[in-house]
Amino acid sequence: MQSLGELLARGLVLPFPGPVIGMLLLLLALQFSPVRAPVAACAQFLLSHLSLLFVPVGVGVMTHLGLLSQYGLRMLVVLVLSTWMGLAVTVLTVRFFSKANDA
Repeated sequence: MQSLGELLARGLVLPFPGPVIGMLLLLLALQFSPVRAPVAACAQFLLSHLSLLFVPVGVGVMTHLGLLSQYGLRMLVVLVLSTWMGLAVTVLTVRFFSKANDA
């Protein structure tokens, strides 16, 4: 879907990046069970090994402790604010779509 999104973005000169278009295409494709089943199997595999994806982050933090002590407070503020903003957008989106489904 990402490749198809890239083709559409470049071929039609769309103002959105190809991966974003690919995610929207995947969202539409997940309505069909022939797509949903393999994606669910892949997602289950990735979720079962999710802890391994945090190893590089931990190594990076340990390697750059000096930067963390210098910019740690700023990074914490940015992380907290961006998390809250993401949660707020998610809540508003769910409310919007739940009202649209009720109508």
